[in-house]
Amino acid sequence: MDQKTLPSPRLAPLRPSETPELKAEFEAAEKRMGFIPNSFLIMARKPKMVKAFQQMSAAVWDPASEVPLGFKRLLAHVASRSAGCQYCIAHTGEGAIKLGIEERKLDAVWSYRTSPLFTEAERSALDVAVAAGCVPNAVTDEMFAELRKHWTEGQIVEIVALISIFGFLNRWNDTMATPLEDEPAHFGEAHLVKHGWSIGKHAR
Repeated sequence: MDQKTLPSPRLAPLRPSETPELKAEFEAAEKRMGFIPNSFLIMARKPKMVKAFQQMSAAVWDPASEVPLGFKRLLAHVASRSAGCQYCIAHTGEGAIKLGIEERKLDAVWSYRTSPLFTEAERSALDVAVAAGCVPNAVTDEMFAELRKHWTEGQIVEIVALISIFGFLNRWNDTMATPLEDEPAHFGEAHLVKHGWSIGKHAR
């Protein structure tokens, strides 16, 4: 992949205190991630959008998910890398490790078709994530048929919803040039640079 350096943010993240009506949403995000994401703090100019996004996100990341949450994070990482969103690549890579994905599996994710670390079920979902991250969408009937061999319809809805919500985030963060927070930035600098990505050094 080509190297890519993030530009300066196009809209600065607000301070959490500027939108006190989002206190509950910010606390929930901080509890889940360890920090309030700058994507939320930029979106906070429209509090209703943050509330709506948080509700959808909570459904996608439901602890009762039929698809393992760590694998969902890996799918989000692959879809984001396919789309080229570096903010989301750093977030999802770090998140996958936090949710139990081994670092060697994250390292091997772009060799998933041949790596013994991946099952046929995982490969079918990763194929869809890569193709769905492209513009125009490159998912084929054959890919979907393979997906149906390994996953229930409910699981497929979860997988496609996960990829779709990151479609929104990929476009949001690339367009806004959302600055990376310290934790995912450090992860990106330590982990992703060796795979050809240059992590931006602008203010976080």
